[in-house]
Amino acid sequence: MMTQGVERDQVIDDVPKLKESLGRLPEAVVKPAFVVVSGLPGTGKSFFCCRLAESLPFLILESDALRKTLFCSPSYSGEESARLFSACHILIEELLSRGIPLIFDATNLSERNRERLYHIADKTGVRLILVSVEAPSAVVRRRLQARKLEVSREDNSDAEWEVYQKMKPAAERIRRNYFAVDTSRDIAPVIDKIERAIKR
Repeated sequence: MMTQGVERDQVIDDVPKLKESLGRLPEAVVKPAFVVVSGLPGTGKSFFCCRLAESLPFLILESDALRKTLFCSPSYSGEESARLFSACHILIEELLSRGIPLIFDATNLSERNRERLYHIADKTGVRLILVSVEAPSAVVRRRLQARKLEVSREDNSDAEWEVYQKMKPAAERIRRNYFAVDTSRDIAPVIDKIERAIKR
């Protein structure tokens, strides 16, 4: 929540920067869907989002990429995250109001933070789809260790195994109906279910 004038001014300036980084937007629709993806680092959120967007004309808003648009050398501090997500929420509401279907790729671990997204969905009258992305801890550890060794990689996350361990206790169960997907298994059946739910 923004409490100081300086923070509010910063966020207002941040939104156009985020919009400029998005590239070409998908075609607007009468009633867009809003897919909110939650999950710990290394569980495969970005992989899942890319797979889902292969068959659906959705814009992916990836928090890690958007963070690096605003902050060249992210500190991942609470203040930085508050500023980032305040700007993301404004951008999400604006895009959904314009009929742009969205996938929001972020950890979204607390129900309190997800409530803000629920409110935006209610306010804009869009179809809300919630997805919890999971993977066994041993798989996540291997992925994050491999990521650490890769000099050139496509994903934007800097999270390591220690970050996963620190964040895991903060992960809260989603209180609304949601789809659960384990990325250590075949994710195609869950993607099919989500596609049907969106097109229904």
